[in-house]
Amino acid sequence: MTRSIADVLAAARHGVERVHPDRLAEHQARGAWVVDLRTPWTRDTEGHLPGAIVVEPTVFLWRLDPQSPSRMADGPGYDDEVVVLCNEGYLSSLAARDLRELGFTRATDLDGGFRAWAASGHAVQAEPSRYVT
Repeated sequence: MTRSIADVLAAARHGVERVHPDRLAEHQARGAWVVDLRTPWTRDTEGHLPGAIVVEPTVFLWRLDPQSPSRMADGPGYDDEVVVLCNEGYLSSLAARDLRELGFTRATDLDGGFRAWAASGHAVQAEPSRYVT
């Protein structure tokens, strides 16, 4: 059986409440972890979302997984809300799906990604709030 990436994306988003950029601050105020998976050249050009933790996409599952020996110190737990973001909300949907597969039951993503956040007039900063290698 073959599937298109559109099919895979639709399955990843099925039944998941994605976070609208106008509601992200509410989620952050309730303690949601916001994880930025964008490339360095995109982040450096377009800026950073305040309060987001930058994690390189090639290692983010290992940095967040509570069972990984490579986990970031003080990372989110399985019951914490994690909102993943990318440029436009495609990779982040797949990344949130992968987090749910690890047991992060409240993993979701930012609908429209960073670009929707910025286009909505929300604050953008020059430097990341936190960077995890």
